[in-house]
Amino acid sequence: MNRCFHCAEPFIQVPLYTQINGTAQPMCCPGCQAVSQAIMDAGLMSYYQYRSEPGMKQTGLVPEQLSHFSAYDLAEVQQDFVHQQDILSTTSLTITGMSCAACAWLIEHRLSPIEGIAKVLVNSTTQRAMISWDNSQVKLSEILTQISQIGYQAAPYQQDEQEKQHHKDSRTFLLRLGLAGFATMQVMMFALALYTGYFRDLDEAIRDYFRWVSMIFAAPVVLYSAQPFYFSALRSLLSGKLNMDVSVSIAIGGAFTASCVATINGTGEVYFESVSMFTFFLLLGRYFEQNARRRASISSNNLHKLVPLTALRLDGNQQTEIPAKSLRLGDIILVRPGDAFAADGVVIDGSSSANEAMLTGEQMPVDKNLDCPVFAGTLNVEQPLQVRVTALGQDQLVAEIIRLQEIAAANKPAIAFMVDKLARYFSATILTTALITYLVWLQISPDDAFWVTLSVLVATCPCALALATPTAVTCATAIFTRLGIITRKAGVFEKLASIEQVVFDKTGTLTRGHIALGALSIIDPQQNKGDVLTEKQMLAIAAALEAGSLHPIALAFSRHYDPNVIATEIAHFVAQGIEGKVQGQVYRIGVKAFVQGNMSLTASDSQTTDNTKPTPDTSPCVWLSQNGRLIASIPIQDEVRSDAKQAVEALQQANIQVCIASGDSLSHVNALGHTLGIHQVYAEQKPQDKLTLINQLQLSHNTAMFGDGINDAPVLAGAYLSVAMGSGSAIAKNSADLILLGDHLSRFNDAIKVAKKANAIIKQNLFWAFGYNLLILPLAVTGHVPPYIAALGMSLSSILVVSNSLRLLRIKL
Repeated sequence: MNRCFHCAEPFIQVPLYTQINGTAQPMCCPGCQAVSQAIMDAGLMSYYQYRSEPGMKQTGLVPEQLSHFSAYDLAEVQQDFVHQQDILSTTSLTITGMSCAACAWLIEHRLSPIEGIAKVLVNSTTQRAMISWDNSQVKLSEILTQISQIGYQAAPYQQDEQEKQHHKDSRTFLLRLGLAGFATMQVMMFALALYTGYFRDLDEAIRDYFRWVSMIFAAPVVLYSAQPFYFSALRSLLSGKLNMDVSVSIAIGGAFTASCVATINGTGEVYFESVSMFTFFLLLGRYFEQNARRRASISSNNLHKLVPLTALRLDGNQQTEIPAKSLRLGDIILVRPGDAFAADGVVIDGSSSANEAMLTGEQMPVDKNLDCPVFAGTLNVEQPLQVRVTALGQDQLVAEIIRLQEIAAANKPAIAFMVDKLARYFSATILTTALITYLVWLQISPDDAFWVTLSVLVATCPCALALATPTAVTCATAIFTRLGIITRKAGVFEKLASIEQVVFDKTGTLTRGHIALGALSIIDPQQNKGDVLTEKQMLAIAAALEAGSLHPIALAFSRHYDPNVIATEIAHFVAQGIEGKVQGQVYRIGVKAFVQGNMSLTASDSQTTDNTKPTPDTSPCVWLSQNGRLIASIPIQDEVRSDAKQAVEALQQANIQVCIASGDSLSHVNALGHTLGIHQVYAEQKPQDKLTLINQLQLSHNTAMFGDGINDAPVLAGAYLSVAMGSGSAIAKNSADLILLGDHLSRFNDAIKVAKKANAIIKQNLFWAFGYNLLILPLAVTGHVPPYIAALGMSLSSILVVSNSLRLLRIKL
């Protein structure tokens, strides 16, 4: 009796085999054999290494029905790289064969019209694509096939496989570059001798001999080293578009062909040394460019690496070390001091702290006690913790952050769309200019016509123009990730740089949102029926009223909850308080005017009705009433964020107006405003009031709104720029443009600084790219630029743009 290696079903007949990681493994049927072979062909060897349960039996499949990409449609394979949210599946794909921003544009426009695909974002810098699709309308294998049909190879992004592919691509590229360099040196030796007339007295046969030798050395350069340019140009032309490699390919192919014809016929000029030299310079420029782009995108790779591959699972008192991919929801794992958490979860035993710098950018450890959330990849610092697993794989916070980071890096500022469009038209313009140049020079000097046209094609290649914005945006996004800042929408860098006013919510934004209760003060100990409520009973009534609320103040009452005290007929009044009945008595908790029963007051009226004068020493409090009579006040204390005052002062020094818009009472908001030096405050604001306020402010200023990202969703959606304090699972629910993962508000000031620098660098890149092309074009057209100088200038132009963008990574914050 044998067992199928793929599905673990027993079988008796002579088995089929699949080579898996170097070993022939038995398969029960052609379907399982075909699927296992497809998995291996797709490079998913780690599936069998880390899987925790057998795959599904594939009796319905036969080998002829399987394509190269069919393995990616299997549910058991997709769990490692596909995130499911509602009806949409999302994954990050590695794209090989991309050479420029035009490739990204081509892939996006090929996939976007396909029914079932909701979003396509391609980043030419990281060479990755973020794709969301409806699995009921289109399969992942179909998407990969579509990409393959336009000449690119795509596969789900997997860190280890990506690094292997990078090493493989680098070796291949270095081989092409080395061959081009070696051949160029050989060809230049002969060309130099011919140019200086060293062999002037030799007969024509000897001259032709050296031309033939030059052609032999130049052939591998043109036929092998220059292949990336040909493939890129061919993909573009087959899709009916023009990219920058079209002109380069025409130049290389045309010059080599003309030189070969001249060598065979024994008449005319040859350009083997020029072809070899500018191919070498082009490849050298691409090599430095690719290294710089990988450096710019390395931060997201590091996040993947911080998640451990193994975990200590607890079964009773027994500890078992297992692959982290084998964990299941509800498993209990032991995390020792100094170890990283293998999955998201909650602490069920132990007390320690965790270093969450890899997520938030903050080095100070965060206390972790019973029921506290912990996140995969963060480090346990002092004591061992037992953790119940609550999220795995693509549902973990680190995966969500990586997805958001990739979306941010792929999102383009408005200027980038204009540049992409200009680059495509620019290529057509250059080809037209080259044709006119050739025809004109054919009349002026036929021997120089081809040489001059060659220079025009190479010198004016718009590579630098296409690289101007994506490299800068990728570098800026990498800095944001390091700071614990995630951008979620396009245009954030432009908006950040133009902010004129910032409106802060209070609770959970300027303050930490960790409300603590002070000592309760009894105002009227003799209630209506002569009953005397103790402090404990009043707190229990307050907790019963607040039990159904998620407001931070309500959560502070939870420890006083008494199951024997039940509130009924509970009604919530936004920005006012809560009403309910306890043992037949009507109780209210909230702002003073509300609990006294005055429900007809407007926001401004209720502010003036409060008898508590807003002095700096006033402690904010909530009030409790019984049948309309005040019976107690309960001070609340919410710790102000440690750098809130520093952040506010920095904004004010940058001539950015700051104000507070909060649903809390005027006394609470005024007290906080006085502490932080904020003079413009708006209290007792309902969500609709905040939205109206923001709309009014935005008539005269570009306004950023800070909120918690959930309760303030309407106003965040309506703001010019919205910023949320997000953490844990709430990050996926935020509707903000920008998310601060840590507790430091000053990171927003850093974000503004980075955005302004990024915008400045983008403008510098565009100025140089346009300036270089405007300068070199007339020189090339008039014959003052040799082909190899044109290639060198074009390469240096691209390297300069990328290097200028990399300066962002050295910015001091």
